Formats: sequence, structure tokens, C-alpha cells
Amino acid sequence: MNRKSLLIAALSAAFLAACSSSDNNTPATTTPPVAAAPKNVIFFLGDGMGLTTMTAARIYAVGEDGELTMDTLPETAFVKTFSNDAQVTDSAPSMAAYMTGVKMNNEVISMSQNTNAIDPITDAAGNKLGNNCGTNNGTAATTLLELAKTAGLGTGVVSTARVTHATPAATYAHICHRDLENDIAAAAVPGGAGYNSALGTTGLDVLMGGGSQFFKPVKDGGKRADGRDLIAELKAKNYAYASNATEFSAIDGTKTDKLLGLFTSSHMSYDLDRDPAKEPSLADMTTKAMDVLSRNSKGYFLMVEGGRIDHALHETTAKKALQDTVAFDNAIKAAIAKAKLTDPTLANTLIVVTADHDHTLVLNGYAKRTGKTTAASAGVLGVVKNYVTGAADKDLDGAPYPIIGFGNGENRVQGSRASQASLDESVTGASTYHQEAVIRMGAGGETHGGTDVFLGAIGKGAETFTGTIDNTKVFTLVKNAAGL
Repeated sequence: MNRKSLLIAALSAAFLAACSSSDNNTPATTTPPVAAAPKNVIFFLGDGMGLTTMTAARIYAVGEDGELTMDTLPETAFVKTFSNDAQVTDSAPSMAAYMTGVKMNNEVISMSQNTNAIDPITDAAGNKLGNNCGTNNGTAATTLLELAKTAGLGTGVVSTARVTHATPAATYAHICHRDLENDIAAAAVPGGAGYNSALGTTGLDVLMGGGSQFFKPVKDGGKRADGRDLIAELKAKNYAYASNATEFSAIDGTKTDKLLGLFTSSHMSYDLDRDPAKEPSLADMTTKAMDVLSRNSKGYFLMVEGGRIDHALHETTAKKALQDTVAFDNAIKAAIAKAKLTDPTLANTLIVVTADHDHTLVLNGYAKRTGKTTAASAGVLGVVKNYVTGAADKDLDGAPYPIIGFGNGENRVQGSRASQASLDESVTGASTYHQEAVIRMGAGGETHGGTDVFLGAIGKGAETFTGTIDNTKVFTLVKNAAGL
């Protein structure tokens, strides 16, 4: 290297050193750390929403070639739903499997696999709500919601059923039998007797649905034999409270840290029967819950249940079940749209949609396409009409038969169906019509089915939901996607 090159190198080094240092007049600059984006999970559970119910709801709402929001989710899987002790599960262990990754016995709420479901006993008020679980009967299984609380995330539970019912209970409570709804309610009250300490010192941030009877003492029309007023206790813990749609609408979720909404004594109304002046829709509850939970800069875990799909299927009132499925789908649509306002590509938001189990609903015959249900047409709720002639198809007794039927249920014609010769869609399309069943059961006694259910996902980690998987694996996939 010549002298000129050496001089240039020295000057360059000095210049770089000067640039990298700071004197008394020029403070050093540092790049502030970038706050981590909030990680959100919204877990939608259509109670009893089997694949046939989904198909029927699609035809009911938008016709055979239409799409529900559920149909547009980019990642899909099939989920096996059997419980630890039964081929056909009930809602308690199936939802608990999603929430804990543990396969447990029917009627058990988020407990270890060795927990026995022991029926409640009569309490001091004469109700079968007394805890008879006994000692050494299993241990609590940690839920996704509890993991979210531990991570500092916001947590919320929304349902059209009682908030103490099996599906919502499996997110925040641990008990040997799903019917112990007084105990389940107590698990949600921070600092109170029976509180689930795994929810931390502050508890759930949002709890909305029906079931106020399990939060009120007997003297106030509730079912609590212990005399506690859990609503008052929760208000004392700074929960904003709504008991009807007017009070609900008055609450600004963007300025509310804690929200309790109990809109009915038992389950909320079927969507077909819902009075908007008294009860908010599932979509409205979902988006307001998102407002409250979004105040947490770390993110949130929200569970949303379309709980009454299941109840209408047990009744074999198909129109109610399909309308509640559509209301559930509307909540999914509203949630996705709202999430995209702050997370346009859902890079940090996982939305999962699934069901806890199937039912025995079937679509009969070779019906011609009906299109969606309207005031002028029963659509899929009508009778089977020949796809060539358009005339009503007949069974061996010479009678028409409905497109929708059930494997079991309360409306089974005894003997010949010849008495059903005048059956038409004005009958089968009614809101209160109980579709016919193959095996006769008591009123409301239609059973769950054991068929695999649908799962759809969109957003962060959605691509991991593929194939046919066990319900316990869903827990792991959600946990990993959320970094819990």
C-alpha cells in the first residue's frame, strides 16, 4: 500500500470512529424496542353442529350453491369426538378435550382422566345441585383459558346457553359433574368461596350469556342454597353488568375492563324467538367482548358458543336449530371482520370454528334442489319432491316424507305412515314442527351422534389444522399457535 492509500485509510477510520461516538453535545441514539403485537385466539364452538346440520343450515340460509362464512375458512380438518368412556360423547368431555388436551369421562368438566362423574345430591333448597364428588376423585386439568390468564392475556366466555352449562364451564371450571352449576358459577367469582384460583386474582374479563339463576340466592328467585348473590359480588369486583339488551347497548366495551352479562334466568332464547329489545344477538355479544378484551395489549383468548343449536336438535325442531346455526355463523363473520380492522391479514389472530359432537339429523331421499328457505318456500324444511317431476315422493305407505329427519326423536309415527298422506311443507316448515324420527324417544330425548365433526381455521397457525385429528390434539395446536 502506498503513502496516499495509507493516508486515506487513516482518515476514513477516524471519520467512522467519530461518527460512532457521542460527545457532550450529541447524545447517543438508540432504537426503542418494538412492542410485540397482541396475540388473539377466538375459539368458536357450535354445540351439536354436525356436518349434516351445517349442510342443512347452508341450504336453509343461502341455498345449495351458497356459502356460509364457515364454508370459506381456508384450513379444514375432521375431528374425532369420542370420550374416555363412551363412543358418543356429551358436551362436557368433548369441550374439555379441546380446552385441556385430556380425554375424560362423559359429564366431567375439565378434570383428569380418572375422574368419575358422580350425580349431584339434593341441596338445602331441595334442588339436585349438591356436590357429591367426594375426595380423591381426580384433579384439575389446566385449560387454554387458564394458560392465557397466566400469560397475561385477556380472557372471555360468551354463550347463548347458560354460562354455567357444560361448554362454557369447561373453559374456566373443574368439577366431577356438569350439573353442579352453582359450584361452576362460584368458580368465576374472584376471591369468593369456590373460586378457581387458576384464573388469577382478577378472574375472567368477560362472561356473557344466560343462567342468572345460578348466580342468585333462592330468596331472589335463584337456585343458590348458600344465600350468596354472585352478581353483587362480581359488581363489587368492578364488573360492569348488563341484564338486558338496553343495559348491554349502554356499555362501551372500548372503555370497559370487566363485563358480566346475564340476560336470562336459564338459556337465552332461540334466535327465531329472540326479542332484540331484551336479548342481544350472539354476534353483538361477540364483538363487544372483543372490544373489552382488546384493551389488553398482550392479546386475548375468547370462547364463543352457539349453545342452542344443540338444544333444538334434541327437540328435533329443525328450523330452530338451523336458524341458530345461521346466527352462530353471523357471529363468526362479525368477528373476522372486526379482527381484520386491527390485524388485516390475521397474522397475529387465530380463529377456530368447530363443534363438540354430532346429532342424528339426516337429509332424506333424492329431493330436487329447493334453494334457500323463504316466506314462500320451506326449502330444506319441506317434503321430498322428485327432482324430475317435482311431485312429492312417497314412502311404501303412500305418504310424503320430510327432507330432514332424525335417527331418533319424539315424533315417530306408530305403525303405517298412511295417516301422513296430507303432509306438506306448511306443516314441516313450521318453527315448532318436530321432524320425524326412526327410533322413538321421549320429548327432547334425541341423542348426540358419534360422527366426526368439521373444524375450520383462519389466521395465525391455521395451516396446522389438517387431516383427521382427535379432539385432544386441537388443544395442542391452539396452544402452539398462541404461544401459550
